[in-house]
Amino acid sequence: MSQSPLKPEELTVPVPGGDLAVLRWPAEEPGAPTVVAVHGITANGLAWYEVARRLAGRVTLLAPDLRGRGASRSVAGPYGLARHADDVAALITALGTGPVAVAGHSMGAWVTALAAVRHPELVRRVLLVDGAVTFPLPEAVREEDALAAVLGPALARLSMTFPDRDAYREFWRRHPAFGGAWSEGIDAYTQRDLVGSEPELRSSCVLEAVRTDGSQVLLDQEVATAVHRLPCPAELLWAERGLLDEPQGLYDHRRIGLARLDPERVPASPVPDTNHYSILWGGAGADRIVRSLLADVPAVG
Repeated sequence: MSQSPLKPEELTVPVPGGDLAVLRWPAEEPGAPTVVAVHGITANGLAWYEVARRLAGRVTLLAPDLRGRGASRSVAGPYGLARHADDVAALITALGTGPVAVAGHSMGAWVTALAAVRHPELVRRVLLVDGAVTFPLPEAVREEDALAAVLGPALARLSMTFPDRDAYREFWRRHPAFGGAWSEGIDAYTQRDLVGSEPELRSSCVLEAVRTDGSQVLLDQEVATAVHRLPCPAELLWAERGLLDEPQGLYDHRRIGLARLDPERVPASPVPDTNHYSILWGGAGADRIVRSLLADVPAVG
């Protein structure tokens, strides 16, 4: 692959409120298909570096920094998952690549499903990675408590400042989901998140954007029902373990059953030995994502 997975091309696409930053890993062959990849709630486009590396130029991969994150942090609100879905549609339209496959991880999976529902002419199929399926909360759990449990660690990070880049690096290296599996790719992805100057570096994520988007993941009915209204082929891959590498992941067979996901329309499969992050960055997870993305791509040669 000629384009380094950690140093993709960078371009911008005009959207309401500013210019959306997009990372591009070009295909080796002219005419190869395009995949748009959507990151999670406090992530950025470089979260897809390992998938890009393993795709090895067999498709063109486009990964935007969603508004309020990364190099798109200055794109004005309003925020919300429908706004992100429309931004994805603007990206596909501006580059003249549609209809395309769209993949989304975590919150990006809800955005992906919503983009397909709102813009069916631009999305030919979707891959949902550990997200997009909303299941009923237990009766004893309040919505605000569930939101705090999901967003708490992220919101804490967004309020912190760091004296230098090494301090931010060490903050992430202690994250239990990585289990000591630090890599050059994780380092590049996390460093892309930093803005400001020493000794007051901070996350690029706009707090209002994260709060707005996070509340919609749990509470917005248009968002929750999108996965049940998909107009195109779809697949869900889910991690066995959770955000902090805990044994209970976001999904299991019971939770998917509670959500009444139609297995004919959206087949769902666990990816063994992965957590919410390693399903995207680890070898097993990235390989499984790549197999799905290439399933209908003609072999070259």
